[in-house]
Amino acid sequence: MTLSILPNAAGTVTADATPWPPERAARGAPPSPSYAALAARFRPIFARIRQDAARRETERALPFDAIGQLRAARFGALRVPEAEGGLGASLPDLFELLAELAQADSNLPQALRNHFGFAEDTVGSPDDSRRRHWIPRLAAGDLFGGAWSETGTAVVGTFETRIHRQGDGWGLTGRKYYTTGSLYADWIDVVGTGEDGEETSVVVAAKGPGVTIDDDWDGFGQRLTASGTATFAEAPAIGEPLRTEVRFAYGTAFFQAVHLATLTGIARAAADEVTRAVRERARTYSHAAGPRPSVDPQVLQIVGRVQALAYAAGALNRQAAEAVQRAYEARVGGLPEAAAQAINVASEIELAQAQTVLTSLVLDATTILFDALGASATSRSHALDRHWRNARTIASHNPRIFKDRIVGDFAVNGTEPPFQWKIGQVLPAAS
Repeated sequence: MTLSILPNAAGTVTADATPWPPERAARGAPPSPSYAALAARFRPIFARIRQDAARRETERALPFDAIGQLRAARFGALRVPEAEGGLGASLPDLFELLAELAQADSNLPQALRNHFGFAEDTVGSPDDSRRRHWIPRLAAGDLFGGAWSETGTAVVGTFETRIHRQGDGWGLTGRKYYTTGSLYADWIDVVGTGEDGEETSVVVAAKGPGVTIDDDWDGFGQRLTASGTATFAEAPAIGEPLRTEVRFAYGTAFFQAVHLATLTGIARAAADEVTRAVRERARTYSHAAGPRPSVDPQVLQIVGRVQALAYAAGALNRQAAEAVQRAYEARVGGLPEAAAQAINVASEIELAQAQTVLTSLVLDATTILFDALGASATSRSHALDRHWRNARTIASHNPRIFKDRIVGDFAVNGTEPPFQWKIGQVLPAAS
């Protein structure tokens, strides 16, 4: 039994003599006084998800059951205000919960990344017919996928997918890739080109007519995120198109923050697993510095280093979450446009700085853990390699090599960071 110092429901600190795994006892304070109640709602689900995570990874078994448990518990309603039937989580609460979920299985927060992006945009939108339509569905636990990127011949900044008039409403025709989470979703948020050449978006039913989703993502990591191809053949849209230019301005920072939370969870999972493996390990080497790994100072140094890297990742994750929270408050607080934009810029720069450092911490943690173990740790049955593969894959989605330059340009020249990350064919050379 370990004496833990924990905040109670009122936010004050009390001594709680309850069992607490030592590897989790120094992860830092919760992000808010209400976090304990939110986490208690989902931790039993996270525990069940974690039990089968390695098996799903080795068998490439898509986590439909795990997603179903989260849907039933209304995990997707975290950001919907309590007054509107949701759970009223702050952004620091959300990103800490996503880190806990990633600690159980890092595929899941990434699979839900587009959902929480759609929810974030909707929660902070004006009280119009669109918001009134989707808030009750979000509160009920409906899940949203996303379909933005394409692998066709469209150049950077354009989309071949078309949003067009169809009968009395609108339709969607095109092909998307990196449609993360859409296979698990009830609805899909799709970006395309409108009839006047504008960039706009619509929502379609994930299992509706004209929609086909293939699990053809073949990356070596995050293999269970269903990040494959979605094809739309005159799929009927729900409601009117929404121009992307009016969607939440801090969206880039928000989406990156989800990645940071996922990476944090990976580091914590790696720290937990190497700690447990060393504690239980009975085999040693003739030239080791101790009679068994659990008292070998060199092995303990590696475990301590992995724990410290996970701790630092968590600290960065929480700091970044506070930056995104400030951007949200600027959006809903009615600030003048210039003031809100300054907060958005600061948020984006904070997230860029956090990304480059946190990513390195996690890749280091998921690599050196093997130095504390023997060759048996590379057995596929343990699936310890998944932590590095998954972290490396997440780090590749929004390449960090560009971020130090962007931060430096802002620091030296005051250049605002880009607020749209788009990918496509290289622009043709000028003749």
